[in-house]
Amino acid sequence: MVITTTRIQLYEILKQKLGGKEAEALVGFVDARLKEADEYNLKTLAAKEDLKDLKLELKQDIAELKLKISDTRTDIARWLLAFFITMMLAIIGLYVRK
Repeated sequence: MVITTTRIQLYEILKQKLGGKEAEALVGFVDARLKEADEYNLKTLAAKEDLKDLKLELKQDIAELKLKISDTRTDIARWLLAFFITMMLAIIGLYVRK
C-alpha cells in the first residue's frame, strides 16, 4: 500500500515536471531497479535459518575436531610409553651387562 502510494506520488511530481510519458517511463525504471535490488538481496543475504544451519554445521565440525585431537593425544601417549619402556629395557640391559 505504501509503495503504491509513493509510486503514485512520484508519478504525479514527475508528470508535472517532465510530462506523462517521461514520468511513466522513469517510474517504471525505478520500479524495475527496486525489484532487481530486492531479488539480489533475497539471493545474497543470509536468513536466520541459514545462520542456524551454519551454526549447527560448525558445532558438528568442532566436535569432530575435538574427537580427532583426543585420538591424536592417545596415540602420542602410546608411542611415548612404548619409547619409554624400550629405553628403560635398554638401560637395564646395559646396566646388567657390566
